[in-house]
Amino acid sequence: MAVTVWVDDWQMQCCGEGFASGGVVSWDLVRVDPEDYADVVGRRRAAVIDFREEHHGQQPDCAAVSLEVLTVVEVHCRYEAPPGTTALPVPGTAVLVPAEEADGWAEVRPGLRFAGYLVTARLA
Repeated sequence: MAVTVWVDDWQMQCCGEGFASGGVVSWDLVRVDPEDYADVVGRRRAAVIDFREEHHGQQPDCAAVSLEVLTVVEVHCRYEAPPGTTALPVPGTAVLVPAEEADGWAEVRPGLRFAGYLVTARLA
């Protein structure tokens, strides 16, 4: 059974280990509400997100799972900060870039910010 996992850029940059298509990872997964990702990746893509990867173990419902990585996709989007607030993703601006591997960093894309990865995987 394949699952789709969201991996935050900042979690990878902080203390994540790189991974690649075809590799096996052991991740703590937290079930998500796909709606939480609609502004970043769009509603259609968000609807298939099952879990997010959690490095810091601060969630009581984390479960460590071994997964074989099938695909890795970088997600970039535009962010804007209304006056007096923090920057938020702008709906409809997602750009998805297929990648062979992930290390938490991505090539800079003008006008966009790297947000994270959409990873398709199956139980290893």
